[in-house]
Amino acid sequence: MRKRLRELRLLFSDPLLAFLVAGVFAALAVFVALPLFSVLLKSLTNESGDLSIENYARFFNFRYLRSSLWNSLTSGVTTAVISVAIGYAAAFTLTRTNLPYKRFFHVLFILPVISPPFTSALSILMLFGANGMITKWILGIQNFNIYGFKGVVLSQIFTFAPVAYLTLKGVLESLSPTLEDAAMNVGANRMQAFLRVTWPLSLPGVASAFLVVLIEALSDFGNPLVLAGSRFPMLSTQAYLEITGSFNLPLGAALAVALLIPSITAFVIQRYYLQKKQYVTITGKPTATASKLVSVGAYRALFLFVACFSLLVFLFYGVIAAAAVTRVWGYDFTFTADNFAYAFGVGFGTILDTLLVALLATPVSGLLGMFIAFIIVRLSFPGKGILELTSLLNFAVPGTVVGIGYILAFNRPPLLLIGTLAILVLNFIFRYIPVGIQSGVAVLRQIDPSIEEAAQNLGADRVTVFRKIMLPIVAPAFFSGLVFAFVRAMTAISAAIFLVSAKYNLLTVQILNQVGSGRLGVAAAFSVILVVIVLAAIWIIAALVPGHAGGMSAITIQNRESVG
Repeated sequence: MRKRLRELRLLFSDPLLAFLVAGVFAALAVFVALPLFSVLLKSLTNESGDLSIENYARFFNFRYLRSSLWNSLTSGVTTAVISVAIGYAAAFTLTRTNLPYKRFFHVLFILPVISPPFTSALSILMLFGANGMITKWILGIQNFNIYGFKGVVLSQIFTFAPVAYLTLKGVLESLSPTLEDAAMNVGANRMQAFLRVTWPLSLPGVASAFLVVLIEALSDFGNPLVLAGSRFPMLSTQAYLEITGSFNLPLGAALAVALLIPSITAFVIQRYYLQKKQYVTITGKPTATASKLVSVGAYRALFLFVACFSLLVFLFYGVIAAAAVTRVWGYDFTFTADNFAYAFGVGFGTILDTLLVALLATPVSGLLGMFIAFIIVRLSFPGKGILELTSLLNFAVPGTVVGIGYILAFNRPPLLLIGTLAILVLNFIFRYIPVGIQSGVAVLRQIDPSIEEAAQNLGADRVTVFRKIMLPIVAPAFFSGLVFAFVRAMTAISAAIFLVSAKYNLLTVQILNQVGSGRLGVAAAFSVILVVIVLAAIWIIAALVPGHAGGMSAITIQNRESVG
């Protein structure tokens, strides 16, 4: 008790800082905790508004609803297993061999990270659908059905294997190849060295990558909405359809809670258990980039694998670019600019809305994240643990749950935000503050506190110290965080689809609407525009901020920090 009182006195000795900390608590309570509580409360009411477990009873009684949970789990686990296998093979190749053009392959592998999450679904439709280029025009298969489990898993693997790759590349880079060489020097063959040295040391990272991809797959909304079909219901899309199609908000909230439980469980295991079991074997001594662990035959197999995946990336993005300038994909392959004309004509307002939301949300999210990181690392006060957990909670919460929560929490005075620009901006700010927090915490823990103490001894208060000393020092990480937050704000769909309105729309929602209407060429044109905007933003930030991680490296750094 005395310690807590002492911490409070120290905090209130700087009134401005105390006011800002209280403001952070209030903002997180309103824009993070309140929407989640609203979802839980709504799931425990019936359509008349009375408290009831009727919705959960319906969930367990109706086979169609139960199957949505089973389908989400099976597709999520399958996606995670295959994505981790692909990611590990790619990471192992780039960290343990002398593969030429490593940077080129690295950029190709992480390209899906900066794309809309359903770009792969759109590519799969055009390649393997009923009128797909491969199924119909090359193989001659008529009316091939790509919908259901196979389509969802294929699209999610392409989308989330790069996430596993980024995580595992960081893990393998932290394991010195000299350990493997030493094992072989004392008599172990290559397979024994891998199974007894490399694999055990990287196993915690593999488990962490598995859980991260599982969370992403369970939270995925765009791919299932395009490819799941009516015979393969999934929780994320079923919750959306119950709300927008059946207008059953309580049941939709119950499905969102059912989706939230496995996601939160995987997040807690990944963050608070597996992080403690990470192994680092970097000694500070120079090491070779390649290891004796890889034989000539294994190198050729790994090179072939990397080349095949890279060709797949080219194929997926190439078909998007081709469809954008094709009159009617699958029927009339005549070159046309009509799709882009439509996108820049009818959809120009949507492009501006998306840019406006991203430009407003990104800097606020970055600054708020850095300030919360400063609070977490440098201050002690009662409730700091709750503040940290709440601020990071959106890492684990599926976007579907967040979108439903915002509808429920902000549809009446005094916070009547539905249909406004503010609700979109606030959603993105608090959805992606964990990016800035993780980035700031990682950097601040490497800075000697004596720098701040010296400034305070010269008369600066803590807010001034944060503004004039800490922010310039952490600027590289801050701007790397901005890159990642901007990319996510431009490409997110799962929460935003609940919050757009006739007045304010987003590119990702527009793309899904075009796919639903069968206008694949227009959807492809919007996708190309979106990817170009994101790449241009990354290049501009890299050019404006000398010394920061820059471009694709920023995505790499932020993804590693976001997954722990």
